[in-house]
Amino acid sequence: MKYHVEKNTVQETLVIPLYGRKLCGELFPNLFRDDKAVELIGKLDYDFSDLEKKSRSFAHRFGALEVAMRENDLMIEVKDYLKTHPKAAVVNLGCGLDQTAENCDNGECVIYNVDLPGVMEVRKALLPESERVKNVACDLNDTSWFEKIEDKNGAVFIAAGVFYYFKTQDIKKLFKAMSERFKGGRHCFDAANKRAVKIMLKTWVKEAGITSIKDYFSVSDTRKDITPWLEGATVTSRGYMLGYNDLKDRSVPKSFRFLAKVGDGFMKMQIVRIEF
Repeated sequence: MKYHVEKNTVQETLVIPLYGRKLCGELFPNLFRDDKAVELIGKLDYDFSDLEKKSRSFAHRFGALEVAMRENDLMIEVKDYLKTHPKAAVVNLGCGLDQTAENCDNGECVIYNVDLPGVMEVRKALLPESERVKNVACDLNDTSWFEKIEDKNGAVFIAAGVFYYFKTQDIKKLFKAMSERFKGGRHCFDAANKRAVKIMLKTWVKEAGITSIKDYFSVSDTRKDITPWLEGATVTSRGYMLGYNDLKDRSVPKSFRFLAKVGDGFMKMQIVRIEF
């Protein structure tokens, strides 16, 4: 029996990035493949006709590439950390229906998927826990979730498309608490400058009745914007469209590679890595 997802609900927001990963696998199979996303879509009772129509557009195809590159980047960071900490906790913050952590499974690590209770209800129905995969329902700002993470063998955290919706002061508080609690851990997430965040949040801000986004988290200069918060931490970043992959695959249009340069440069789209 398929899991029913209503239109115009929080649950629907989980479907869109899932479809993006499926679409990118179809468009750029040499760069990205997410069989788990395809499998999960098959378990959903949802009208995909609107997404299928939009998938033919230039903007949505490039958006699918963005989603895929971000996931690939984060997987590279997780796998790199697991080389020296094979039994570490791999923690996917604001996971939705994303399975990036599971795609990095080395057979020894312990995976924690963390998101709001309403989201985790859907995830638990579609992606039940196992011996090494745990689902944690919480608000990220309530750091009591720290106690559910067993990090004696290290911990690597990832967050994809999550922190744009947080205010800077909340992110600062969260990161400081993480740096104190998870010494020796790594935290990797995507970020962008104020210009890009304004574009990303335009529709959401309007619907939420918010008139200004100046308080929302953005990153222009990684060292200047984040390093002062975290004593003893090392903060670095790489462009997330071209920082890990040059996108010179034959299947990628030249126009997409040009936009990737604009994204990494003008918009400061980046993967930030914090070594606590």
